[in-house]
Amino acid sequence: MAVEELQCIIKRCQILEESDFKEEDFGLFQLAGQRCIEDGHVDQLLEIVQDEKNKTIIKSMGWNLVGPVVRCLLRNGEEDKRGDCLLMFDLLLKLCNPKELLLGLLELIEEPSGKQISQIILLLLQPLQTVIQKLPSNKAYSVGLALSTLWSQLSLLPVPYSEEYTQIDDYGLCQCCKALIEFTRPFVEEVVDNKENKENEKLKDELLKFCFKSLKCPLLTAQFLEQSEDGGNDPFRGFACEIIGFLSQIGHPVPKIILNHGRKKRTWDYLELEEEEDRQLADAMASLTYLVFVQGIGIDQLPVVLSPSYLLQLNMEHIELFLQRTEQSIFSKGLELLEKSLLRLEDNSLLYQYLEIKSFLSVPQRKKGLAMLQLYIDKLDSQGKYTLFRCLLNTSNHSGVEGFIIQNIKNQIDASFKKTCNKWFAGPQLISLLDLVLFLPEGAETDLLQNSDRIMASLNLLRYLVIKDNENDNQTGLWTELGKIENNFLKPLHVGLNMSKAHYEAEIKNSQQNSQVASTCKGVCSVTVGGEEIPTMPPEMQLKVLHSALFTFDLIESVLARVEELIEIKTKSTSEENVGIM
Repeated sequence: MAVEELQCIIKRCQILEESDFKEEDFGLFQLAGQRCIEDGHVDQLLEIVQDEKNKTIIKSMGWNLVGPVVRCLLRNGEEDKRGDCLLMFDLLLKLCNPKELLLGLLELIEEPSGKQISQIILLLLQPLQTVIQKLPSNKAYSVGLALSTLWSQLSLLPVPYSEEYTQIDDYGLCQCCKALIEFTRPFVEEVVDNKENKENEKLKDELLKFCFKSLKCPLLTAQFLEQSEDGGNDPFRGFACEIIGFLSQIGHPVPKIILNHGRKKRTWDYLELEEEEDRQLADAMASLTYLVFVQGIGIDQLPVVLSPSYLLQLNMEHIELFLQRTEQSIFSKGLELLEKSLLRLEDNSLLYQYLEIKSFLSVPQRKKGLAMLQLYIDKLDSQGKYTLFRCLLNTSNHSGVEGFIIQNIKNQIDASFKKTCNKWFAGPQLISLLDLVLFLPEGAETDLLQNSDRIMASLNLLRYLVIKDNENDNQTGLWTELGKIENNFLKPLHVGLNMSKAHYEAEIKNSQQNSQVASTCKGVCSVTVGGEEIPTMPPEMQLKVLHSALFTFDLIESVLARVEELIEIKTKSTSEENVGIM
């Protein structure tokens, strides 16, 4: 029935000029052709399309058959029709209006979701390339429209987050990236071969936008294999190399992009990017920086005269962007880029002036491994270390980090004793820093358990200073400030320890009593410590927690007693020496 309807429509249109075809004819042709495919008459439809007498009709109306033919090719269980559908598809691509075909193919690419996205893209990329190359004009616009549509669909696919998932490529993203490079390559070559052509300038701009988008997705999130492994099997590394290669071919090599990015007038500002595209550009630049400095793609293009400190300054904006993200795959790239940038520097060579740059102070405050923070500290000069220590002590609000910083302060003081005296870690400058270390934030009411790491580090630093610095020498200024240290730190710590120990001892007694009651009930109980209830747990577990807290207080008290003993010995010894001199 559908075949007869289609033949009837064609017979009526054969006697008409192309200009006389009505809109109604187009609709009836599409509907009848679609029903032929659905009813299983693909072979008969192919004969109609192949018939030379129908060439004018097919040229004008045939693009309406592209959608039904492509859907048939993608359907499971239609393998017997596949050969005829492919022949018909090829004929339609040769005969139909390329402009209509372009729009029809892009509509088909936009339709699917999930795993079907990659299936239709892999099927249509080559035909889409052929159609665009047949267009008589406005090729740049058509290439831009196609690349934008393809990228929008690919950006919906999940990026594999491990080597295993990359190899499985469940959603076909890796295959699509490889195919997309082959789709884009002829247009890049066209720009290279015809540099003076004004139309190709527009084409170059569209390719530049596409490359920036690709750097953001999928390359910003993509995980790369170790460089020591077989790089040829890493699809994302291959894709990154091609994209960076395309940028270079169209006149935007790595040095030009990276070294011009921070300038007020960037080389691509003329593109007049929309607001969303401009936001994407920041991600793209961070991604490119990671690819160059961590993965080493295109790094050989950079001038060797660039200093490590300049490159670090260049990268800090991108490092900060990475570390602000919550996605682990992106956040980890910030750490890698920071590490690579710092390792190029010699120890103590990073001038303190770099901390005047906002990102230099904000980056170390991000949550990350202490090993990375230590590397950062090692590279700063003395004034930079001092400034960073002050900043982190004022802002970290994390006892472990503060304890780590205080240990580093001790290391710098020790180095100052052993080498030439360092003014930043001796005398007035050091005293100013110690004011941030040797005190309790809330006096005797400070939560000693929560702040135990900081308190222990502070006591160990104070013990070191008392042992190392004689009162008569007073290189650190400690002995001048001893009264203030006792009032702000040692005395409140004594009071706080007595209060905390009494509180926890009472809670242990209560817990033991509760455990006896609980043994006849549900076997669990709750304890309130410091105004907060410990999560419900078995009585024996709560007792372990409480005893552990008491052990911490005993440890602090032991070090505190030793510090006070050393102070007494040192002050008594100095007094006796002074009496002897008199």
